[in-house]
Amino acid sequence: MNAAPARLKRRAEFLRVGGKGRKIAQPGLVLQALARADGEPARIGFTVTKKIGNAVVRNRTRRRLREAARLVLAETPTAGVDLVLVGRAATRVRTFAALMQDLRDALARAHPAERP
Repeated sequence: MNAAPARLKRRAEFLRVGGKGRKIAQPGLVLQALARADGEPARIGFTVTKKIGNAVVRNRTRRRLREAARLVLAETPTAGVDLVLVGRAATRVRTFAALMQDLRDALARAHPAERP
């Protein structure tokens, strides 16, 4: 079983990535990425707004994003970047394979020079 990536937890970290980072929208998610000046492994945060649904729906959406991120980042490790995944209404109903592909595509667009 792959270890989960380091997490962003403080509101200030989310605001910094959202304000200064690059935003890539995909059908199943929005990726916000901000490069750091170190070679440490990627840190990742997840957010789902109340607009998506009640707590049960938001938590299920967040769990799907977390698992997709864990699997995709295990395939192709990313370093020196903070990532925020924002859940959308389609995140909940999109197939898991399509959700993972959305994340792969967003990562490739966010860091084209780093991806094979």
